[in-house]
Amino acid sequence: MNKQDLVKAIATEAGLSQVDSKKALEAFENAVKKSLVKGESVTMIGFGTFSVVKRAARKGINPANGKPLQIKAKKVAKFKVGSKLAEAVAK
Repeated sequence: MNKQDLVKAIATEAGLSQVDSKKALEAFENAVKKSLVKGESVTMIGFGTFSVVKRAARKGINPANGKPLQIKAKKVAKFKVGSKLAEAVAK
């Protein structure tokens, strides 16, 4: 499912127009992004939690030439699945 498919599904499920559904989805994306940039997590009970984790610097290998290289530390977005979503997917 791509973004346009998701907009259509939201419109159908919520009884909204596709324009309003797209605005709602984009507002959700922006709200999550702003919270993660601030270092806050976003928790939706039963669905999951978006958070930011720090990855430590580590050594790697360049696949093109096999030489070792240093991978810098960085922050990455993470999603942990909630219990209700995990149960629904497992069925």
